[in-house]
Amino acid sequence: MKTLYSFLFIALFAILPISAQNLSEKADKLFGVKKEIQFKFQIQSRAEISKLTRIISIDNVKDNYIYAYANKKEFLKFLELGYEYQLINDKEEETDYNMLDNLNYKDIQAWNFYPTYNAYDSLMSKFQTNFPNLCRSFSIKTLASGRKLLFVKISDNPDVNENEPKFLYTSSMHGDELTGYILMLRLIEYLLSNYGTDARITSIINNTEIWINPLANPDGTFALGNNTVAGATRYNANGIDFNRNFPDPYDGQHPDGNAWQPETMAFMALADSIQFTMSANIHGGAEVCNYPFDTWAQLPADNNWWNYVCREYADTVHVNGIAGYLDDLDNGVTNGYAWYQITGGRQDYMNYFAHCREFCLEISNTKKPAASTLPNYWNYNYRSLLNYLEQCQYGIKGIVTDSITGIPLKASVFIQGHDMDSSHVYSTLPLGNYYRPIYAGNYNVTYSAPGYYSKTISSGVVNKTSTIKDVQLVPIYITTNEIANYPNINIYPNPANNKINILLDKNYSYKEVTLTDIYGKKVFEKTIKSTDNLIEINVQEYSKGLYFVILEGNNQKISQKIVIE
Repeated sequence: MKTLYSFLFIALFAILPISAQNLSEKADKLFGVKKEIQFKFQIQSRAEISKLTRIISIDNVKDNYIYAYANKKEFLKFLELGYEYQLINDKEEETDYNMLDNLNYKDIQAWNFYPTYNAYDSLMSKFQTNFPNLCRSFSIKTLASGRKLLFVKISDNPDVNENEPKFLYTSSMHGDELTGYILMLRLIEYLLSNYGTDARITSIINNTEIWINPLANPDGTFALGNNTVAGATRYNANGIDFNRNFPDPYDGQHPDGNAWQPETMAFMALADSIQFTMSANIHGGAEVCNYPFDTWAQLPADNNWWNYVCREYADTVHVNGIAGYLDDLDNGVTNGYAWYQITGGRQDYMNYFAHCREFCLEISNTKKPAASTLPNYWNYNYRSLLNYLEQCQYGIKGIVTDSITGIPLKASVFIQGHDMDSSHVYSTLPLGNYYRPIYAGNYNVTYSAPGYYSKTISSGVVNKTSTIKDVQLVPIYITTNEIANYPNINIYPNPANNKINILLDKNYSYKEVTLTDIYGKKVFEKTIKSTDNLIEINVQEYSKGLYFVILEGNNQKISQKIVIE
């Protein structure tokens, strides 16, 4: 028997490499020099999607057929599953892309063209040149190819961090899905050129900091060179779908098994540095508003709000578009997981990890429409794009501060009995402002920060209006009854440029004096002796700005603002 087992083991061992080799040869033949292929296949049950979505990049699911992309590594894993498949002809259609390289900004009217990469780069710069009081153009990352992840920021005060929500539109994470590329360029021009003459646009820009990134995957879009979008690819230059490359609430840090891509890291860094209230990322290949989550079946805490804003988007399109447009799934609206599961998507990353309301707008069944049809998509969608942008103004908003010093705080804003799956938001520094879009209703909102007593406030919300709740949190070292008994601090001069003098109240016993900057960083401290009547602090070495003098003693802590000039 031992001899028989040995023979079977050796035979099996010999067969497996041959099978793997055959699959590899098959993949080599299919791919050639290509970094990705597109194909479709049939499944017997939607339960199969959970495994498949971790192997290949699913693009759509229709009638138990999966439409997908894969690089060679992914496709080899797929072949091992034994599915019969059909390649989707990726031969470039005879489509008029009307590629323009030399663009005269003032001559652009119809937007019935695709700019070359160099024209795109130039156009993004010209927005700032032509509207210097409203716009800033910049890159968050230069890729190895030399192409950039370009953005504009639009605001009535573009160099000032104002008390207003920050909003993000971004398009074409998949480099071959290009309708949004042109619509975002046109939206930038529309907002800037109508400021001061159109009351609605003026109000939007005066009350919102707007970030727009028309092309999130320039390497994929210009895969065949900077002068054409023909041959555009879904994946980036490394052959990776970076819309499956983000940390996932369910599947962890690297759900696709790949290192974070340059594009992924750039967008994560942006979300870490800018607290966006709302966002949308624009795709193609379907026509539907896809809201979170994609990774699991549980509906989001704000499911009714998502239905409301997505329904508003789709219904407005239906009024202004043609019959049959943006009516996929539930007449243009779907929960992501209900459509099909993906892991590592940016939508889930932004909602779960960045506390930002982001949805995926699938804007056209045709991924690269003929240039002559692009004005139609604008006419169908621009009103809805404005509607969604305005939603970041509504809900509950305000400023959270220290009740004693007035220092702005970073605080958690949590709705009792409602928030889950990281749907809460935070107030942000240096202003302490927060924005919580939410559906109409009455809510108990709890504000909390380390070192402070939490406070719960009842807030009523009406759709398309804002409820302002400015909140002061009391430090744990003091009770609210003690606040009225605080002594005044006699500090002079204020403002100061050389030194400040602190005259102590003899009726109180002080132990320590500290000087902190606006972020709470301690720049000076001194133990106070019982014989001290006057404390002098040399402030020449400190940067200009707002500071706080804090005195501790008698189980109390009191503070006063000073300005160093």
